[in-house]
Amino acid sequence: MRPRIDAAVQQVLQLDQLAKLSGDPTIVRRIQRLAIYQINKKDGSRVTIDVMSVLTSIRSIYPQLDIQIIGSVNTVVYVRQPQKTLRPLYIALVWILLFVGSALAVMNFHEDVSMRAVHIRLYYLLTGDETLYPLWLQIPYSIGLGIGMVLFFNHFFKKRFNDEPSPLDVEMFNYQQNLDQYVVQKDHHDH
Repeated sequence: MRPRIDAAVQQVLQLDQLAKLSGDPTIVRRIQRLAIYQINKKDGSRVTIDVMSVLTSIRSIYPQLDIQIIGSVNTVVYVRQPQKTLRPLYIALVWILLFVGSALAVMNFHEDVSMRAVHIRLYYLLTGDETLYPLWLQIPYSIGLGIGMVLFFNHFFKKRFNDEPSPLDVEMFNYQQNLDQYVVQKDHHDH
């Protein structure tokens, strides 16, 4: 069974959408388009299809077929909901909130670790002069901090620098897997 798929309301899910099939090519061709489940409005945003309902559908056509199940026994189907259009004002407010919040977090971190004092001390050690504003250290540091974040997350707007997943991609993948697992276990517990 595939771990997760996306589907639309009223879509009929076929066997080859829910599972990877392997075996006698003639039989696979006959059963791959087998209708397993139709998405209804009452299903909400997701539905879990377990391997038993798939086996029941296959057995209705091929009662004697020898079926081996490998891997996951559930597919979580996420139902695509009609999307609401986002208003530009809403996007701007969220962007400002995130920008100000992250800027404050960075500034508070630098204040906690006395970054200004460190820059002043470094300036003195490198030049022998004392100043309260070591700008030729602070400006490149600030630019480097921004460039470092862009490189770390491997994204600049929609542009990717390489094919490697960023730490954020990996975290989102782990979150999605945990969510799928939770949905499967919660659905089994509720039934």
